[in-house]
Amino acid sequence: MSDTTCHMSISLDGFVAGPEQSRDNPLGKRGGELHGWHIGDPRATEADRTANGWLMRPRGAYVMGRNMFGPIRGEWNEAWDGWWGSEPPYHAPVFVLTHHAREPIEMEGGTTFHFVTEGFDAAYAQALEAADGKGVDIAGGASTVRQALNAGVIDELTLDIAPVLLGGGERMFDGVETFGFEPVEVLHSPLTTHIRYRRGSAG
Repeated sequence: MSDTTCHMSISLDGFVAGPEQSRDNPLGKRGGELHGWHIGDPRATEADRTANGWLMRPRGAYVMGRNMFGPIRGEWNEAWDGWWGSEPPYHAPVFVLTHHAREPIEMEGGTTFHFVTEGFDAAYAQALEAADGKGVDIAGGASTVRQALNAGVIDELTLDIAPVLLGGGERMFDGVETFGFEPVEVLHSPLTTHIRYRRGSAG
């Protein structure tokens, strides 16, 4: 299906990453507590495995923010090719929002990172073209998802709502004035409530 999707883990108080993100702690303080359902918590259930299948389904292209790509700010003054090692999990073109131009980085397994300096709309347009009908995913982080929500381009949004209060960090819905989605599927485990939303007929 050539939809635009987004899948984010989020705390009860609306944070998708904890405070004080860094190279050694990319999810911020306690941010890892949002992701136990798919990263190693033995309490994960079949519901979590089903939601992980939603998360990992192949897409034709991806859009992400620079903070999602890595911790470097300003000019690209050191080598950095992402958090994921030599073979990132995307296996498709990834369009990274940045204010600083950089040549594309081709990785193993079919992932190529393209760096887009013209803003979200330009990155999304390039991703649509590259996806060739196979769907685009808005991969994060919070700012990029906010821009996608405000642009009205997301067709399916999945939230993994962890029973956690982070108290600070990166909030996803600040500045988003309307939601426009309807829940179509809900799964739950001790770790997370997974809610899959589709854009409503009036959305």
